[in-house]
Amino acid sequence: MLKLEKHVQVHQLRKEGFSISAISRKCELSRNTVYAYLEMEFEEAVNWVNDLKTRKRKLDPYRDTILGWLKEHPDLSASQISDWLEERCSFNDVGDSTVRTYVKELREQYHIPKTTHSRTYEAVEELPKGKQMQVDFGEITVGTTQGGKIKIYVIAFVLSHSRYKYAEWQDRPFNTRDVLRCHENAFQYYGGRTDEIVYDQDKLISVSENGGDIIYTKEFQAYKQQRGFRIYLCRAADPESKGKVENVVKFIKRNFAKNRLFHQIDTWNEQCLAWLKRKGNFQVHNTIKKRPVEVFAVEKPHLREVSTILSFESNLAPSITRIVHKDNIIKYRSNRYSVPLGTYKPNGNNTVYLRIEKDQLIIETSPQGKTLAVHPLSHGKGQLIKNRNHSRDRSKGIKSYMETVKKSFNNTAEIQLFLEEVQKRYPRYIRDQLQIIQRVSKNYSSFSNQALEVCIKENLWSANDLQDVAKHLEKNENNRDPEKTEIPALEKTFSNSNYYEKATLRELDGYLKILGGV
Repeated sequence: MLKLEKHVQVHQLRKEGFSISAISRKCELSRNTVYAYLEMEFEEAVNWVNDLKTRKRKLDPYRDTILGWLKEHPDLSASQISDWLEERCSFNDVGDSTVRTYVKELREQYHIPKTTHSRTYEAVEELPKGKQMQVDFGEITVGTTQGGKIKIYVIAFVLSHSRYKYAEWQDRPFNTRDVLRCHENAFQYYGGRTDEIVYDQDKLISVSENGGDIIYTKEFQAYKQQRGFRIYLCRAADPESKGKVENVVKFIKRNFAKNRLFHQIDTWNEQCLAWLKRKGNFQVHNTIKKRPVEVFAVEKPHLREVSTILSFESNLAPSITRIVHKDNIIKYRSNRYSVPLGTYKPNGNNTVYLRIEKDQLIIETSPQGKTLAVHPLSHGKGQLIKNRNHSRDRSKGIKSYMETVKKSFNNTAEIQLFLEEVQKRYPRYIRDQLQIIQRVSKNYSSFSNQALEVCIKENLWSANDLQDVAKHLEKNENNRDPEKTEIPALEKTFSNSNYYEKATLRELDGYLKILGGV
């Protein structure tokens, strides 16, 4: 019946002149579903709903399985169930939306609500006047007057007591210099600063936070000391500890920016300031039930005065800074560019400076300083642009290691052949294989050459096989009758067809049986 009700509702709204998008939002249906309902007459809809009651569904054979999962794990998501169906039942011939609908119906039919772990919240007292300001960032994609799309970025400030807001936009991501300039503009807008400012753990503000020991970026640390405010840094993944500004960012994006056409950034910022005056700071706040502009008039005398605005415009083309990641790459415009190995320092300053020159990306240790790398500028996305000179020559170390290992064996030709075959079969683990071979030559020096001959004769191309054969030869030597001087004929025993089945187990008892031991 629900589908029939939706069908009737869609047709009714369309007759009343609502657009497809508006009907989609009101009925909580996709646009494609709205179009399908509009093309379907009522009689067709009735027949369609009746067919739905009797038709077989793709997930019906797995109904009991899914139901069992839901009863055992009520917090299972439809996405997890879809993955489990593919992993455990080898069934993936169904779309995610179909799984969601099916799981939702099972939950309703068998009264299995999805359990959620909610955080416990407590209302806190309002902070005193001039005590605290909160800062956060946001981004949104909007349409342009030319008919295209552009992503723009915002930094928002809010006074915790009065909820008085300030925002500034850019048409590129913020760097630390931008953040400091916006702070100065905010202080001028407010006519002062608060004692404390709350931030998220953003890479423009802080480098690391370990149990309360916070390391700020070099520029921000200098600015903090110059302006003299205290910093409260939110814990990682805890945006709700600065909920006031989180709501401000959402408010600015949804009420001011959404559906507004972008012409240029200066015009956009002028419109935002006008909106703050008209709406953002004039509308009655839902929590304090007062207009922020009126409360701010009382709070403003409690703000600390700031000296003349600091200038951050000495470099008209601000340096582009990036952090070197532990795999010795930097990220720029959704691509990755390599820097020489060793550039990344685990406990050091990993900031580098970028500049664009003649379609090339130049990476430097400081502005106009030592050049670390030069790459052609990529206009794609998700690409790794790597200079081969920035990679280590792994073959050098392996070749040298092989030469060292070969010196421990008498027959150079045999050990060379063995090492080549081992490298062919275990290219990813060649270093581990060489370490085992080296241990064999050291721990079983009296038998390593004989074990090598056996392995080559029986096509055993593994360091572990060499080690097992050497172990057996040593054990056989220690356990044999002193009067016997001959070693059992290895040719006959190794020809046993069962040998190759036992070799994978690498059990000594298997070798004893094969080699004629006791």
